[in-house]
Amino acid sequence: MPPAENRIKLMKLNIIVDERALAVDVPPHMLREAEDFYRKMDSDMDHGWQMGPEFIENPDKEQRCQIAANKLLTSLSTANETMITLMAGYILKQLPGITGVRIDTAGEMLHTELLYEKSANAAPATASAPAASRAQKLGKLEAMEQAGKDVTKVYKVGKSHRFAVRDLKTGEWLESGPMETEQEAYEKRMQAYKRRLDELTGSSG
Repeated sequence: MPPAENRIKLMKLNIIVDERALAVDVPPHMLREAEDFYRKMDSDMDHGWQMGPEFIENPDKEQRCQIAANKLLTSLSTANETMITLMAGYILKQLPGITGVRIDTAGEMLHTELLYEKSANAAPATASAPAASRAQKLGKLEAMEQAGKDVTKVYKVGKSHRFAVRDLKTGEWLESGPMETEQEAYEKRMQAYKRRLDELTGSSG
């Protein structure tokens, strides 16, 4: 059983808290061993959950992952490695295809963002149809503020750099591919920001 084989099988979740990022590796055997623990978690959430100021009577799959991310945040503050890995495993198990979470630290669990790896480098071309979720174009200053919210700052994951862009149609966060240098990531991020600004103002670019 070569060690490299074990490493290949690890699942990974990127965690972003404020401007800090870390990657949590989850061994597949932990997912199997934690089945009972996860069932208990789901059973508890079936009774509803206080998510910040709102009480959610029946949290859906994504909201359950936001709750797990909040537990993960608490575990980070107490350096509880086992619980960190368990919560990361729960999120990976619930949402196949997820690559990371940007955890809200202001007590608003519903604001925790779920990141999926698609092509954010080419900031959603699908959104070029007049900002589906926004009926009217924004003024320059308002658009700049909104574009800053729709395109994250560059953050580090392991040795690579990434950023994420919010898809206007689905509201999902699409994470960029890994980039070796911070400078490359900043340049790609600025390109994505400019595209989003053009979409919001109705400019052709």
